[in-house]
Amino acid sequence: MKILSIVVPCYNSEAYMKHCIESLLPGGELVEIIIVNDGSVDSTGEIANEYANLYPSIVRVIHQENGGHGEAVNAGIRNAKGLYFKVVDSDDWVDQNAYEKILATLLSFQEKDAQLDMLISNYVYEKEGASHKKVMKYDNALVEDQVFSWEDIGHFRKGQYILMHSVIYRLQLLHDCGLELPKHTFYVDNLYVYIPLPFAEKLYYLNVDFYRYYIGREGQSVNESIMIKRIDQQIKVNKLMMQQVDLKKVSIFKRQRYMFNYLEIITTVSSILLIRSNTLENKIKKQELWRYIKENDPSLYRRLRHGFMGMTVNLPGKTGQMVSLAAYKISQKVVGFN
Repeated sequence: MKILSIVVPCYNSEAYMKHCIESLLPGGELVEIIIVNDGSVDSTGEIANEYANLYPSIVRVIHQENGGHGEAVNAGIRNAKGLYFKVVDSDDWVDQNAYEKILATLLSFQEKDAQLDMLISNYVYEKEGASHKKVMKYDNALVEDQVFSWEDIGHFRKGQYILMHSVIYRLQLLHDCGLELPKHTFYVDNLYVYIPLPFAEKLYYLNVDFYRYYIGREGQSVNESIMIKRIDQQIKVNKLMMQQVDLKKVSIFKRQRYMFNYLEIITTVSSILLIRSNTLENKIKKQELWRYIKENDPSLYRRLRHGFMGMTVNLPGKTGQMVSLAAYKISQKVVGFN
């Protein structure tokens, strides 16, 4: 059995997918690389097939009609055969030294027949044109190099969250929680991380800079102007996070607090983008979002609305919009848009 399944969702990725795949191949026979060609109209499919032919025991290819990033991840989960599961986007890559340590750690758990639900590592913002590479670490909040539970976590800073880039889940856990991401929807990586959290009990943090998150490509989904154009999809994900997890039922106070803070920052991002679009239509959508929260979960609404972030993004008038820039700076750190 493979120790790690890595899905690489690809849509018209011919210009950069080779760099991603080449960074994953050194995992050798311990990994399976599942390239999902999500209805590409360029040479993505041909490139994927070439790798599958060159490395038949490591690389598998799934060709499917375009369903969006979420459906590509779904296809990976449905077809994966490894013990653990990782998503690596086709314009990103992984660090080789960190990769070796990740695989050695997962292998040690398999050899001890010990169960691990969630492995967390660092990621690096590989921002186009930036000389300084920002690293998202968790050593202030998580116990290093040993299994721990949610009771053992420390304080996460605002803007410091476990994102898709930093998490490896046990594959069976993803099946057990019934994770299925919506089709034709951007920003589903938040659902991918958030929905399994109530099922993850045994955690492990490896303080290595594993995932290299490329940011700055034209047309990238986290570009602010693109996010504003796709604001309906951001709102959809925001609502699904509330619909699919009832925080009142989440056991362990520290886990519930972390998940509330995560939901809070996503709601802040939605609100900030609606404010910054500066249109009447999106002003109404912002009011509708907060009304939706109030009507569907009054207690959650009170916590969100009367917290610092909720008050900041709901201040009235031009002064309120100026103050909301503080929340904007924090939300920038989370999604990396510029």
